[in-house]
Amino acid sequence: MVGWRRAGESQGCLDIGTGSGILAIAATKLGYGPVEGLDVDAEAIRVARANAGRNRVLDRIRFVKQDLRGLVGRARGKYLLVCANLVADLLLSERERVIGRVETGGLLVLAGILEGEFPGVQRAYEAAGLRLRAVRTQGEWRSGSFV
Repeated sequence: MVGWRRAGESQGCLDIGTGSGILAIAATKLGYGPVEGLDVDAEAIRVARANAGRNRVLDRIRFVKQDLRGLVGRARGKYLLVCANLVADLLLSERERVIGRVETGGLLVLAGILEGEFPGVQRAYEAAGLRLRAVRTQGEWRSGSFV
């Protein structure tokens, strides 16, 4: 993530499907800001806030209970780094909402994808104009970063 920070420009990070908040917390500690974490699960938001508090960064992260499907398609506010740890079906159906949050030249990291479902997600995001930059597989899970 550090290689994607640019001097003099927005250094925002959006963590979609924040869960425990670990990615939002890491982004904050790496100097990103503003940092926001979204999750549809109220308990996940509570846990993410508690974890951010334990890591002394709660005052620098905005956690919001929000369903991705409720966001406008193309947002005015964009982020240099967007992380989306979501199931493949949601990444596919909400592709425009996810991509709509990435600043031009920014980085999109998709994770939480079963290995067998990743090729379909990759094709969909590449068809939308993104280019796969890196892939990582751990067990049955695959993640990829797109520019």
